[in-house]
Parts: sequence; C-alpha cells; structure tokens
Amino acid sequence: FVIILIYKMKFYAHGGEKMGEFYTELLVKRKQGAKEKLMKVLLIAMVILSLPTVVMYRFGLLIVVAVIALAVFMFTRLDVEFEYLYFNGDLDVDIIYRKMKRKRVFSMNVSEMEILAPIHSMEVKHYEKLRPFDYSSGTKSGNEYVMIVSKNGQKGRVIFEPNEKIVEDLFYKAPRKVIRK
Repeated sequence: FVIILIYKMKFYAHGGEKMGEFYTELLVKRKQGAKEKLMKVLLIAMVILSLPTVVMYRFGLLIVVAVIALAVFMFTRLDVEFEYLYFNGDLDVDIIYRKMKRKRVFSMNVSEMEILAPIHSMEVKHYEKLRPFDYSSGTKSGNEYVMIVSKNGQKGRVIFEPNEKIVEDLFYKAPRKVIRK
C-alpha cells in the first residue's frame, strides 16, 4: 500500500503569544484483497459471456453495452484511496475512486470523539458491536486506530490509519480520550 504524507506546521504570532496551527494530509490506498480480485474476474467473465447475445437476440447489442457499462462502473469502485485531512482538531475523510472522483465520507471534530486507540487495545474491545466504518488500507499493518465517535446521539466506530502527527495533535487536544501506542 502507498502512503503519501504532506506535513505542514505554521506558527503565527498573536498578541505576543504563539498560536499553533496544525494541518496534515495523508493518502492511504486500499489494498485489493481476494474479494476485489474475484469481482474483477467475474466482471470480465460476464462481459465475455454476454458477447454471443449480439447474434442470438434482437436486442443483444443493447445487453452487451449494458454489461460493459456495469463492468466499467464496478471497476472504478474497486480502485479506492482514502485521504485524511486534519486541521486543528477537525478530521475529514474523503474517498477517491480511480484517482478521479472524490467524495467526503466522514467528518468530525475532536469534541465528538469519545476515544481513539490502537485497533487491538483493550479500551475499544467493548465497542466492537458498533457498526464499523473502515477507512484503512486493509493491510492489517498494525498502524490502524479505532475512533469511537458520537454524532447526533449515535455512536460509530471508525477504523483508519493516522500518522503519528495526527495522533499526537489529537492527544494534545484531548489527552484523556487518546491512547497512543
């Protein structure tokens, strides 16, 4: 998997005091597992098996075009990257399909976070029944964290791979809510 990190830190003088402004972007590519590879093989097989319908049926060409359109649409959904944008306690997660289409899938402020801990830590074990939102690479690299977020009275379990800078800044903003490695 590929992780691209851009780290920027700026300090501004404000009335004789220094105010830290923290910004980072992190791009995480989702690993294609067996499920995704099987889906690609099935899509290619479906296109090949639909080709004889051109000769056999009156609207065979329409069927082939529809199958090809479906295959192209599904192929774009299988090439996925996640971009984490973190700025002073606000975390946004965007999903990027085929390096072309971007969609915001998650947004939160540190005040909405209940706990942030490594994925296998004891502090998050009793949250395993919550619905997971997996924005990680899927490689089980050991860099995964679980964030329990409460929004509008609903709790969610967000799985992602923040870098050390994001974890440290979240710890600085909410030390009782963050468990570091």
